[in-house]
This record gives sequence, C-alpha cells and structure tokens, in this order.
Amino acid sequence: MNTTSNKGWTLTPGAMSMADLRAVWAAPGTLTLAPSAYPVIKASAAAVDAIVAKGDAAYGINTGFGILAKTRIPDEKLEELQRNLILSHSVGTGALLSDAVVRLIVLMKIGSLARGFSGVRPLIIDTLIALYNAGIMPAIPAKGSVGASGDLAPLAHMTLAMLGVGQVRVNGELLEAADALKAAGIEPVVLGPKEGLALINGTQVSTALALHGLFMTERLLEAAMVAGSLSLDAAKGSDAPFDARVHEVRGQPGQIAAAAIYRQLVASSAIRASHLVGDERVQDPYSLRCQPQVMGAIMDLIANVSRTLLIEANAVTDNPLIFADTGEIISGGNFHAEPVAFAADTLALAIAEIGGLAERRIALLIDATLSGLPPFLVREPGVNSGFMIAHVTAAALASENKSLAHPASVDSLPTSANQEDHVSMATFAARRLDDMAQNTAVIVAIELLAAAQGIDFHRPLTSSPHLEHVHQQLRQKVPFFDADRFFAPDIEAARQMVLDGELSASCKPLFAALYTAVPSNG
Repeated sequence: MNTTSNKGWTLTPGAMSMADLRAVWAAPGTLTLAPSAYPVIKASAAAVDAIVAKGDAAYGINTGFGILAKTRIPDEKLEELQRNLILSHSVGTGALLSDAVVRLIVLMKIGSLARGFSGVRPLIIDTLIALYNAGIMPAIPAKGSVGASGDLAPLAHMTLAMLGVGQVRVNGELLEAADALKAAGIEPVVLGPKEGLALINGTQVSTALALHGLFMTERLLEAAMVAGSLSLDAAKGSDAPFDARVHEVRGQPGQIAAAAIYRQLVASSAIRASHLVGDERVQDPYSLRCQPQVMGAIMDLIANVSRTLLIEANAVTDNPLIFADTGEIISGGNFHAEPVAFAADTLALAIAEIGGLAERRIALLIDATLSGLPPFLVREPGVNSGFMIAHVTAAALASENKSLAHPASVDSLPTSANQEDHVSMATFAARRLDDMAQNTAVIVAIELLAAAQGIDFHRPLTSSPHLEHVHQQLRQKVPFFDADRFFAPDIEAARQMVLDGELSASCKPLFAALYTAVPSNG
C-alpha cells in the first residue's frame, strides 16, 4: 500500500506493510484500489458465473452452509441464500468494536477480496471502499466468534452495513445504516452467488484485534523502558548490567537491542555519576538489573508476532477459493485462525510481563530499605500515605493480567453440528489484549509517577538528558507529590501519556529497532 498523502493510500492487494496498518489504525483516511487489481477480481467473478451456469454443485455458491452443504439451492434462490446468510449470521453481542479496529477489518477485507480468489464482483469491493472513505464504520459487536470458519458473526455485522441494514457509526454517532448510506450517496448492494460467504469467511476481525493489541504493546514497551530507566536512576541503580559485552556473549538479538536502548536512555546521568564510587551495593534487584533480558525477549516476541500478523493481514482466508486460471473451486480451511490465536496468546504474555516487571519496580521504589528514598515516596510518612495504595492498584492489575494471560488457543468447542469440530478461539485471544494493555498502561503510569518522585528527591542532581526531558513532560501535567492529595487524576494523566506515546516521543529514534525487525512488505 503506497501512501499518496498523509491521509490517502493506494492499496495494492497483498503488499500492505506494517507501517500502513499502523497508520490506518491510528487515524481515518481515504483509500483507492490499485487499477491492476481489477482484472483478477473480474476473472474470479466470471469463474463463479461459469460455475453457476454449468450447474455443478459448489459449496457456498449453490449449496447450503456448514453441515447443510449437501443441500442444493436452485438458481432462483441464490440471491436470497446470500442475504439470508448475512441476516442469520449477524448474532454478535457485547460492546461495539472501536473505529480503529473496524478500519483495520474493512481494509483487510478489501485487500483479501481484491487478491482475486474469492469470486466477488468489483461492485462489492468498491462498496466497501466507499464506506471506508465516507467514514461509515459498521457497528460490529465484539463477541460471538470462535475464530474458525472465519469471524462469521462480526463479519456478518460488517456486511449488514453494505446491505443498508442495522446500524453504523459516523464520527462517533450511531446511525441507521440505510440513512448513512443514503446521505453518502452509496447504494446498498444485492449479493450475488458466493459473495455473502466471501464477506463473512476470513480472519480479518481476529487479526484486526491482534494488530490493535500489537500496536498497544509497542507503546507499552517503549513507555516501560523509559519508566524503568527513570526508576534505575531514582533507586540509584547501576548501568553496568547494560554493558554491551554482557549481552553480546549471550547473543539474543532483542536483548542486545534493548541493552543499547537502555544505555542511551541513562547516558550522562549526574545521579549515576554521584554513586560510581563508594556504593556498598554489589548488585541491583532483578527488576532493575535484568531489564534488557526481559524487555529484549519481549522485543523478539513482538518481531515474531509482527511477521505472523503482517502475513495474515495480506492473506486470502475465505472459503472456498476460486482459481480462475483453471476454473476450479477448492474448499480448504484458511479461515482457521490458529496463527492469529498463537500470536495473540504470546502478545498476552508480553503485556503481562511488561506490567509485572513495572509493578516490581514500584514496590522497590516505595520500600525505603531497598531504594534509599523516603518511605512510600512522600515527606512525613505516616501523616501521608504517599504511593502506598497506588502500588496496591498496580499489584491488583498485574494479578488480573496473570489470569487474562492464560492461553485462549488451547480451548476449543465444536460448532455447526460437529462439522466445525476444532476452532482457534483467536477472536477472544486477541480481544482480551486491550483489557490487558489498559491494565499495564496504568501500572507503567504509576511507575512513571513513582520514579519521577524519586528523581525529585535527588535534586539538585539531574538524571540523563533523555530522562530529564521525560520528567519535565510529566511535571507539566502532574506536580510533585508533596503531600497526600486526590491521586487518581495524576495516574490518569500519566496513563494517557503512556497510551498516546508521549512518554517516548522525545526519544523515539532509540526505538527504531522495534519497527525495523519486520520487513515492510512481509
């Protein structure tokens, strides 16, 4: 996908990059399809027409679905078959998916159909593009998919919008789909043979949710490395464990890259220089000393997940597939989202560990016997409780993430009268990542506040230039905690900095390795 402006993209099917996906996730824009895609789309649709004209039974074209595949459907009912498929499969429940996730879903569905193996007419793809460009986001409930036979229920809700049925969201407002389409000058579609099935088969929902989790994890990782570096200085820890030689002899690439980031984050700290000589401590606790080992392993994991999800974002995952060059239609199982489920499950581990390590550093900072700072990071402890209960919140959220990190992919419940007898649970595996990321964002935010408090107690000594800039950014929004006050707004302000990427914005180039580990086009 080639960027034609800061908000406009030309999509070449199969060639989306991770940078493209991040941009679509981050903000609305407009989309055009590369002209080179249309001949293969038309050839695929013509192959479906030929199958219908020939009269041979072909799954999803002139048969029922799932266990009803043996039921032959007469030609005069093929349009009704596809419309009924969408209506009957629109059974989602729960909160609606965010616009950011829906944009990814629609984008990836367009890209998948435009590969020319799904048998849909150009009209179907052009209608999806028109919805995207008009900012008409289908109202898609978050729950109701098991991540096999495609994300059937949520993708059916996406398709409802194309039919002018149900609700959509425009600029955050819920509207009737028929009214929104009319206002945008978009005609509702009448689905032809195979088209409803092609639209609801596929892994686009679970993949979009996993990508959302991935992009959140990237921000959490950056913020946690910045906050962890600030904690190191606040606790007067040593930067010796970040020495490049230590990491080179182990050889883990993420660990080597992470150590290099930490070295740059803490470089030229006057606080560190103040205790280079005469410090009685021989070694720091693991939560300070082993940051490159833990966060480096997470960087490696993120790189692996990124590769999987980039492949999936460009993939053709509906069923059956049309091979126009031979006129064959082949039933397979690309809709089974096991790769996405595994990717989401490993991301859950990463999110939990980022928060778990940050919680340990908070505990260290509030413990005067370990940190050398005032108890609970406040003057007049006893009169003031300081960070005592903020740490309890961090501990509660870290513990909650431990439960949420249990792999979803090990579960399966047969569906469709045992025709679909093993499923991936990828959609839940990916959906729970947002809850986990929100939890970890709060933990990192509390660590940031605690570490900044510790730095203030070391004045007039200063931390490194990078970390002093971060400290200054925070203090513009949250003042020094000189005595007990209503604490929740401070935590919320810091949490927003974490989620918005503000915490690492000034040192973004240091994290380039995180975004160059994956080839731009898979």
